[in-house]
Amino acid sequence: MFWIEPGWDGATLRKLFVFDGLATLNQFLTTLDHGFDVGVTLLERTLFFKLGGMPLIVLWLMAGSVYLTLRMGFINVRGLGHSLAVLRGDYDDPNEVGEVNHFQAVATAMSATVGLGNIAGVAIALQLGGPGAVLWMTVAGLLGMTTKFTECTLAQQYRIVKDDQVLGGPMYYLSQGLSEQGLRPMGQLLAGTFAVLCMVGALGGGNMFQANQSGMAVASLGSQLHWNWLSDPRVYGLILSLAVAAVIIGGLQRIAQVASTIVPTMVGLYLTAALWIVFHHLGDIPGAMGQIWHSAWHPVAIEGGIVGVLVQGLQRGVFSNGAGTGAAAIAHAATKNPEPVREGIVALVEPLIDTVIICNLTALVCLLTGVYQPGSTINGIELTTTAFAAEIPMMTWGLASIVCLFSFSTIISCFYYGEACWRYLLGERGLLVYKLLYIVGCFSGTIISLDTVIRFSDIMVFALGIPNMLGLLLLSNQVAHSLDKYWKTKDANPTSLTMQTPAP
Repeated sequence: MFWIEPGWDGATLRKLFVFDGLATLNQFLTTLDHGFDVGVTLLERTLFFKLGGMPLIVLWLMAGSVYLTLRMGFINVRGLGHSLAVLRGDYDDPNEVGEVNHFQAVATAMSATVGLGNIAGVAIALQLGGPGAVLWMTVAGLLGMTTKFTECTLAQQYRIVKDDQVLGGPMYYLSQGLSEQGLRPMGQLLAGTFAVLCMVGALGGGNMFQANQSGMAVASLGSQLHWNWLSDPRVYGLILSLAVAAVIIGGLQRIAQVASTIVPTMVGLYLTAALWIVFHHLGDIPGAMGQIWHSAWHPVAIEGGIVGVLVQGLQRGVFSNGAGTGAAAIAHAATKNPEPVREGIVALVEPLIDTVIICNLTALVCLLTGVYQPGSTINGIELTTTAFAAEIPMMTWGLASIVCLFSFSTIISCFYYGEACWRYLLGERGLLVYKLLYIVGCFSGTIISLDTVIRFSDIMVFALGIPNMLGLLLLSNQVAHSLDKYWKTKDANPTSLTMQTPAP
């Protein structure tokens, strides 16, 4: 605080007000960061307790994914070709009920998964789990294809069409699907739990983590260019928050339009740059792959040894594709599609693209360029940026732009998930409050420390898997029967555009 002395002029008073205001703001931001860290620590101890060194929630999600893959007869492999045909538009019918087409649904869902989890997340996995973590990220992606199929099939089957609006997602298939099996109290409890966790989770993994890492990329670029104003995370946080506010007011259709434009463009640019670097190091690829394989089974100086590598790979893999968390099912429920199973088959391609392909390319770039070194102090997105810039100098600018757009698309898509859960619980009441909280959370993510944001994001994302995976397992027989009927109908009439599956 300050006091006014006689004789002080206006200029002196203005400086005092500015300095005092900045000091107060900095003190508030420091307090916010500390308080957030304390809260995250309490949540972490509650939800991430370990069994044999492995977080139980990670075991839960992976065991569920293995069971679903076996129960669905490896649909993640045998359904891939049909998935691409549907995504190409071969089965589209513009007269069907829904708000978006297949491509827009995939783009919206992938805009919430293809992003910093595949760029910064891979770098974090390398730092904390070594190259071996990449192998387990790939395993999580392959298994996640079946999990994504199951939840998106159920989302279509139990969606509610109300006027021109489509309501769907885990909240609905948990409550209605389990009610049909005589488990109504459990279904309502799981649906309500999911909705609350998703609203909060959208603020964490879908919002704050993205804002934090894209803010770091912009700050790094500002430092290199000696633009001090760009290095201030508060400046970027304010700009990002205003841009997010401008889009989320428009609802799902505007979000889908933005996502279907941004995602293909950014994925194309990112993959082009990554493949260019990989092709220039073709001779080194066997060595890098060998490093990944050896490190997965014989980790060196990694906390927790092989279990630590496994945990980091699986955690970052699930975080990158969201399989088992149920969030993507909210976007797929709104698709113009008369056939639930077909929508699930479309959705299974998402983990393949964002985790198996993009994450592995990111890891190869970090390894082939030699930027990744054990014990490196370069954090998150900075590691990936340095790796790309080492081979393509203009990627200092390019990757910063890609990261910002990926971040932006993820933030707006995850808002739609949180908004849908708010509507499920409270209807339209107080929706403006959630929008304001989301915008504030976007700004807060740029000023809170990376470690705290990562922990909070993981907690919220994985917590969604508790009610959702339980529901998927309980409803898995129903999905498997629908899949069998759909496949028989498809084989009998492969050109049909309206292959309705009878209720199981």
